[in-house]
Amino acid sequence: MNSGKLDVIVIGSGPGGEGAAMQAAKAGKSVIVVERYNQVGGGCTHWGTIPSKSLRHAIQELTDFKQHPLYRQAARATRVTLPEMLQSAASVIARQVDMRQGFYERNRVEVIQGHARFVDDHSIEIELPSGRSDRLEAEHFIIATGSRPYRPKEVDFSHPAIFDADTILRLDRTPQSLLIYGAGVIGCEYASMFRNLGIKVSLVNTRDTLLTHLDEEIVDALAYHLRDQGVLIRNREECDQVVPLDQHAVELQLRSGKKLRGDALLWAIGRTGNTDDMGLSSLGLEPDSRGNLAVNESYQTGVPHIYAVGDVAGPPALASTAYDQGRLAGQHLVHGKCDHALGHFMPTGIYTSPEISSVGRTERELTEAQIPYEVGHSQFKWLARAQITGRTVGMLKLLFHRETLAVLGIHCFGNQAAEIIHIGQAIIAQGEASNTIEYFANTTFNYPTMAEAYRVAALMGLNRVR
Repeated sequence: MNSGKLDVIVIGSGPGGEGAAMQAAKAGKSVIVVERYNQVGGGCTHWGTIPSKSLRHAIQELTDFKQHPLYRQAARATRVTLPEMLQSAASVIARQVDMRQGFYERNRVEVIQGHARFVDDHSIEIELPSGRSDRLEAEHFIIATGSRPYRPKEVDFSHPAIFDADTILRLDRTPQSLLIYGAGVIGCEYASMFRNLGIKVSLVNTRDTLLTHLDEEIVDALAYHLRDQGVLIRNREECDQVVPLDQHAVELQLRSGKKLRGDALLWAIGRTGNTDDMGLSSLGLEPDSRGNLAVNESYQTGVPHIYAVGDVAGPPALASTAYDQGRLAGQHLVHGKCDHALGHFMPTGIYTSPEISSVGRTERELTEAQIPYEVGHSQFKWLARAQITGRTVGMLKLLFHRETLAVLGIHCFGNQAAEIIHIGQAIIAQGEASNTIEYFANTTFNYPTMAEAYRVAALMGLNRVR
């Protein structure tokens, strides 16, 4: 362990911490990473993005197998349990950890396992697994400790039928029915996954509609598809009490008087930043009610040489943005400025089945801003590639200015949406002065591809204007 004063100490090895550590190390700074868990990667690798998306992929593969007309007879004889599905994620996690550990080793960044706590604004005490403590000093600190699922005190998460977004991935049985309280991104993703396994799903939403930050037409398509799959969606409901019935049964009592029963409950209401027990208050840094730290555009906290990135810096709290925030914080502490900022055209990726992705503005935002716009659609069922793969559910939607033809927003629902969106992202990010929907109309796309949806949508949109 380095005993002198370091240039940078990064607390947390998730996407934000890794991005910051690599940026600072490549600039020649002495860097140490402190990670509480016994492996690098953070919640993204071990409890969130990687395992949940690996599970989703395994479920989708099984679903495609069962629905393919050539394999129906074999599929009827195939029985795969949820625990078997979850095991498929283990190999992916192991490869991710090995790869990311290699990044630190190649860049000569030492990783110390332990819990970091600030002693003063230039030193931390690290509580090691052995029980002893060590102290390190540094010129700069980057807090990248991530977040965890929000757990209200009145819900007994020690009960074997009650789970949060982390513990649901340790299910040791296949429930016949599942209650999901919270219809945000995580709730909708798991509702879609578990329903595709044939599990009865009740999705309880505290708001009027699903995913209110998305384009309304896309939300309507998702809600229709979930209901068509058999998911029971209950909007405008609030939890009154969670009542465990036995080891494998739970009742969700709602303020409306409804009582829902299931073999398991997934509580998916919000997340809390991992900023507790870090000695931050002694530095004058007070996290908000959700454990987030206020930062400026360079990710500096109220103490300028202490940065915060990723989930602890608040929205958008995505793995993709966390890595870039870490890089930008690393640039700032090295050069006193960032080469660029996170743009306004960050894509969203929601891994329901089918998935959702968007970039730019929604119809609601454009209407409120009184911007004259037009819409171009491409239904996936019109595309040869979708017909070949059998994944015809979905659409691509282009929003563009009626007069300048500048692309203002792109919204996609369907197979490969999170990949398809990046084509549009590259164009829309050029700015309204230099991008128009005519690019998609006049560009040759490979045939058959899903990307061809851009040409179809653009031509339909231009026909409306002309």
